[in-house]
Amino acid sequence: MIRHRQRIWLLAAVLMLLCAALLLLGVGIGSTGFESVLAARHDPIALQIVQEIRLPRTLGAWLAGALLGLAGAVAQGLFRNPLADPYLLGSASGASLGVALALALFGASPSTTQWLVRLGLTGAAFVGAVLAVLLTLMLARGVQQTLRLLLAGVIVGVVLGAAKDLVTIGSADILQALQGFMLGGTGLVGWSACAVMAGLGAICLLAGWALAPVLDGLALGEATAASLGLPLGAMRAALVAVLALATGTAVAQTGLIAFVGLAAPHLVRSIVKTTHAWLIVLSAVMGGLLLMAADLLARWLIAPQELPVGVLTAVLGGSYLLWLMHRRGRGGIR
Repeated sequence: MIRHRQRIWLLAAVLMLLCAALLLLGVGIGSTGFESVLAARHDPIALQIVQEIRLPRTLGAWLAGALLGLAGAVAQGLFRNPLADPYLLGSASGASLGVALALALFGASPSTTQWLVRLGLTGAAFVGAVLAVLLTLMLARGVQQTLRLLLAGVIVGVVLGAAKDLVTIGSADILQALQGFMLGGTGLVGWSACAVMAGLGAICLLAGWALAPVLDGLALGEATAASLGLPLGAMRAALVAVLALATGTAVAQTGLIAFVGLAAPHLVRSIVKTTHAWLIVLSAVMGGLLLMAADLLARWLIAPQELPVGVLTAVLGGSYLLWLMHRRGRGGIR
């Protein structure tokens, strides 16, 4: 037992050290390279590049990844499915529809789009994600039946995705602006976005830690969880709220980032077996590490141009899951 706990703490320490190293590395990656860091002491422009662009962007990538990793661990425990991801309740489609409607209503000229990105798109994406989850809950008639909730989420995702496509067809000029959101990116993350993600992320983490015993009980089966005296209905609703809040916050700030929420809990479980309380915390740190590493690669691979970080996470995350399925063969993903 002591050795197992030491392994958990060791993993947490290694992940945090890697995150700190990537944070320092992220400060030096950009069109002007590490020269900006060296010149920041005596050059106000270089100092502004480091403090107002690179540092909040790198930290914001970690925070968004942490929110997605946390949401992924909650989703997989709630649905008792290792392939569940944070977008399972329709939040991704709702956020996309919200952004499409905002662009269609306010226009997609370069000046308008810049204003919307800073003031309106994040709010539209968050509201769309939350409303999609609420619609899923209405169709599922609450959270009592996990399978019904899962099917409702799939239906809502398909319908809202189709609605987004209809809005795009009706306003073709928004396609380029909407594509930037769909591909995901951290280029517009500033200190205000970091503050929002940090505050809401702390709330989600504390709530997830407190509700972790429910996920442990559900892992043994609903009948066993009920026999333990757990108020499954209320606690399921609270877990769905945590899932929606964490996912909506991340999506609103960075767009759609694929596979981070799915891969982070898998990586943690492949290293250490633990309860859901520690799984949620470690998945959050792992998710932050994954997205921060992907963001650095997106900025470095074809510098001075950038790759969409959502595309990079999809390629790397999909490759990892394919390798995992191939390694485990017919045994499946556990």
